[in-house]
Amino acid sequence: MEDNDQAVLAEMLQSAEESAPVEAVQAVTGTIATALGALGVSLLIADLSGRALVRLTHQSAIGRPGRRQGAETAEVFPFDGGPHERALRQQTTLVLPGDGHWTVLAPVTERGEATGLLEIDLPDEPDTTTVAEIARTAHTLAFVVIANRRHTDLFEWGQRSTPFTLSAEIQRRLLPASFTCEAGAFALSGWLEPAASVGGDTFDYSVARDTLHVSVTDAMGHGVASALTATLGVGSLRNTRRRGESLIRQAEEANRAVAEHANVRGAYVTAVLGRVDLATGRCELLNAGHVPPMLVRDGRAAPLDLPANFPLGMFPDEGYRSGQVPLLPGDRLVIVTDGMRERNAADLDLPAALLRIAHLHPREAVRALSDAVLAAAGPVLADDATLLIIDWYGGQERRSSTAGADTARASPFP
Repeated sequence: MEDNDQAVLAEMLQSAEESAPVEAVQAVTGTIATALGALGVSLLIADLSGRALVRLTHQSAIGRPGRRQGAETAEVFPFDGGPHERALRQQTTLVLPGDGHWTVLAPVTERGEATGLLEIDLPDEPDTTTVAEIARTAHTLAFVVIANRRHTDLFEWGQRSTPFTLSAEIQRRLLPASFTCEAGAFALSGWLEPAASVGGDTFDYSVARDTLHVSVTDAMGHGVASALTATLGVGSLRNTRRRGESLIRQAEEANRAVAEHANVRGAYVTAVLGRVDLATGRCELLNAGHVPPMLVRDGRAAPLDLPANFPLGMFPDEGYRSGQVPLLPGDRLVIVTDGMRERNAADLDLPAALLRIAHLHPREAVRALSDAVLAAAGPVLADDATLLIIDWYGGQERRSSTAGADTARASPFP
């Protein structure tokens, strides 16, 4: 590209703004193609299973492979260890020679959340300056996707290779907009398995100026009733968190909300609530009848001994206690739901599995751990399995990133 980066960026954003939400990506990639003299440009968005990429196209002609909805087509490319998977997992831009052309794969990422890949075919081998500009363009495209998916179901539809149940649809609205977040002091990522039929599990987080707030919850039962109970619990926790209340106060309010308003007699929610002081690493944790969190430190993985509390909603007047854990640089905090431990999933040696994936970024670690659970429990889990992994680096230094990701902390590729 020539030294007109700002002009190209402005044109990209203007073309996105002038287009309908479903056409924004096509408009932006068209601008990129023109600027580079590209032979072809595609966005491959990450599938919700975490195990494939999806190429979204608007194709009126019949015969193109993939799922269809009207003229929209979603073509799935499962991960196979090839360059697409490598570029996404390592968060690195790859240049690949082809038959009469060159292909550039650039991660479309924002604050560590891997949206997908920008795939550009060029007539000639790009120089290092062009590759760097493509990487920055892909980073910009991440913001275009984030902004426009608020106004359309197209991206969500494309990512769903398996139809969602009603309970999963309700539950998905309880999850954070981004499953991954990188900051100077920490990186975290959450995951649900199976994503298409989850009914009672949630994870959540919020980053304040000096504090990281996290939670993992599991509503009793299955199906829509469980999802509605979870809605009460998560709604109450978010409400009190946003009012600046303490962890104990959050638990007490959620306890009463579930007890008073759940539409199932005896409904309850197990939970782990946490808040981390970003300046000191002091971590306060509250366990309400949940699977104990695990701490990975110095080559060991062990459950944390926290004060015991009843689940939220079980006894409306019950008090709650929290515990303190000082996090050290290099620590990994892991919170899971009981779907990781129930029935056949209990055959998984969780501490050993956590040590095997200790070298992976949380973004890949959560998927590797869910794969390990599936390998132990069979292709279909008997219960939802949800996990949240938080890596603590310490301090509040500015995060170092390249095109949306901290590449120094990215996962190695096998």
